[in-house]
Amino acid sequence: MSTNELTSKVRELRELKAMANEIADEIAAIEDELKSEMTARNVEEMSVDVFKIRWTQITSTRFDGAAFKKAMPELYGQFTKIVKSRRFSVV
Repeated sequence: MSTNELTSKVRELRELKAMANEIADEIAAIEDELKSEMTARNVEEMSVDVFKIRWTQITSTRFDGAAFKKAMPELYGQFTKIVKSRRFSVV
């Protein structure tokens, strides 16, 4: 691939990512409006036309790795491993 083609691809990628961010912001704004309406109506579920909207509280149990590391650093060290990965970025 030539330098011009690479430059074109990078510009296209940045433009598409900007569009994706704008769409994500629009999605979040609409979701926030719906959540606000549900809060105002004091409901966790609503039927709108053929759609059912749910905004429910979920309780889950998660392992607190930071607290475990602080309380038992030696044991924590025995169960950790180094993981390699690659990160792609355009700056």
